[in-house]
Amino acid sequence: MIVKYFKGGFLMKKRLLALAVFTGLIGVWQTGAFATNGDDLIGVTPNSEAMGGIGVGMPVGSVDSIFRNPAWMSVARSNKVQFGGMLFMPSVKAESNNAFTQYNGPNANPTPGSASVDSSANLFLVPEIGIVDRINDKLVFGIGAFGVSGMGTDYSGKGPQQVIGQNSSGPVTIPAFYNMRTTLQFMRIIPALSYQINPMISVGAGIDFAYGSLDMNATLPYGCTPTGCSGYASYGGGQSTALGIGGQLGVAFNFGNFVYAGLSYQTPISLTYRHVFDFKDASLNQNFTGSFQDLKLEQPQELAFGVGIAPTDKWNVGADVRWINWSNANGYKDFGWKDQYVFALGTSYKVMPKLTLRAGFNYARSPIRSNNFGYNNSQTPAAYIDGYPFNQYAIDFFNLYGFPAITEEAVTVGGSYQFTNTFGVSLAYEHDFQNSVTDSGYCYNGQTYVPCSISAKNAEDAINVALEWRF
Repeated sequence: MIVKYFKGGFLMKKRLLALAVFTGLIGVWQTGAFATNGDDLIGVTPNSEAMGGIGVGMPVGSVDSIFRNPAWMSVARSNKVQFGGMLFMPSVKAESNNAFTQYNGPNANPTPGSASVDSSANLFLVPEIGIVDRINDKLVFGIGAFGVSGMGTDYSGKGPQQVIGQNSSGPVTIPAFYNMRTTLQFMRIIPALSYQINPMISVGAGIDFAYGSLDMNATLPYGCTPTGCSGYASYGGGQSTALGIGGQLGVAFNFGNFVYAGLSYQTPISLTYRHVFDFKDASLNQNFTGSFQDLKLEQPQELAFGVGIAPTDKWNVGADVRWINWSNANGYKDFGWKDQYVFALGTSYKVMPKLTLRAGFNYARSPIRSNNFGYNNSQTPAAYIDGYPFNQYAIDFFNLYGFPAITEEAVTVGGSYQFTNTFGVSLAYEHDFQNSVTDSGYCYNGQTYVPCSISAKNAEDAINVALEWRF
């Protein structure tokens, strides 16, 4: 009786410690700029990230399964607590070719300007934590908190001065990249259950409690006529936070620990960011009133299917395909984002009983595509943001300078080491190759229209480390 009480008390203390860490890490989450598949991370734990983001069609770790396919929690052999973080290092660049009129000094004529600058937003921390608790032989409960989506840039004070008009004091100028600064972060807190129907089939479901934060700001002209603008202002309303709720379902098939298959679905999650930007005045460029409006952004629905095979006890290979429905998601569809098909491939090999190595590849075509925006001051609406018309140049401007989620190919490596029967460490490294998107058209330089273009380049590196306790 004394031994049983001691074991139960020790287990309860571990669970309470895990919950305390869970709560603490939610508060630690820093504003970040991270994006791989659109604005989604390819994986939320080192195991999944190191294997290219797989986890739908075969199990890669019970904590990761909370997010990717909750049905795979059924394979958990023990209770687990895992927490860690990702150090995310994007390298984002904005370019403008003849898309602004450069100020050359009080006694010099303005000329079409070209410039290239780096975003100052280049280092972020993204924490993750999960708890998996086997209730009985068939039922497993898990809860996780993951930073899963985000993006952003910071071009404050970047680039040469551009002329936007004339007033009684002389030329009116602002930085060529409009002091563009954006941050979007999105976290899911997911309690989930997995139930093993029989040795071959398991099902799972989770509720996604979502927290989002958005800040978007730019120094834009006002009082504009065909010959120029009389002034400028900051059109951002400040950081706005929002809550949302969604869900997910998953099914997993285990054919004798040799062949695996899985299917998962995540519902869309809608969040409304209050008073985040002055879309009304930015669309008209006539007056600035500071009447900031709301922006509804909906994290899109996702459908995924995957398969895996374990030729030996030491080696396995898996592949997932995910469909991300950006084109029907509020906000993203207004900015012209296209649907993505994500192809992920990963493998792991147990070199020795305590050491496992992993590698993977991930590809998804950018949801933001190159196009021709026509004339930069066109009055023809290409989309309506919060009900206000924006031309194609303005939409491209926000996509490429504010939210350049354009990377397409990533390679990943990693591994884990089990120091004891109860404690281990996992890590992953991800490199997203640089991709660029250029939109072109004609820009007015104060006298005539000239061919011009705006571009974004994005490459990313990430290091993910997690500590794991089994009990």
